[in-house]
Amino acid sequence: MKVGTDGILLGAWTNVAGMQRILDVGTGTGLIALMLAQRSDAIIDAVEIDQEAAWQAEQNVAASPWSHRMRVHPVPFQEFSLQNAGTYDLIVSNPPYFQHAMKPASESRITARHDIKLSYRDLIRHAGKLLTPYGKISVIIPYDLSVTFTKQAWFSRLYPSRILNVRSTSSKPFTRVIMELSGQKNHRPVISDLTLMQEDSGTYTEEYKKLTTDFYL
Repeated sequence: MKVGTDGILLGAWTNVAGMQRILDVGTGTGLIALMLAQRSDAIIDAVEIDQEAAWQAEQNVAASPWSHRMRVHPVPFQEFSLQNAGTYDLIVSNPPYFQHAMKPASESRITARHDIKLSYRDLIRHAGKLLTPYGKISVIIPYDLSVTFTKQAWFSRLYPSRILNVRSTSSKPFTRVIMELSGQKNHRPVISDLTLMQEDSGTYTEEYKKLTTDFYL
């Protein structure tokens, strides 16, 4: 689970303009945090509960050109939010999402892909406390859980401002939603769609290549 399309999409789509402090929740091996470091001049904190993944994230950060403004915290997000006195302009997360699926065998994959240790409710509640007054949260979640996530966000007075619906091909249903939320209530969020692959050739679409061009060799 080192590099996946979900993380690449979130890291490429998230708006980092003017952001001075960024927090990546559940950074894994640091993919999204590193992408945002490449796209901004922000100070970036990255939280990861899995010790092995956090160690690898630290190695990846150390090997990057942006290590002087990045730090990995190997602690649960709930603990980090209670101990941290600072606030963030942007919080990003590719959160655990298989809420009802059969659980994988390894403990690390259970942690990464199920909401046992970080529920949507906890993510939203703790993230909301760490945002600046005009701060934003950016997440990627399954399409069929977007209504549940949005309702949880409303309880914490966080509202969608941008939404990107993602599908693999034009004939398939949407499977992912990337959502930007803030405390500024917006009755008409900007909604757009993204198709990843060409139906006939199986190659990436031009819109996907344009979005991610800075991150592929």
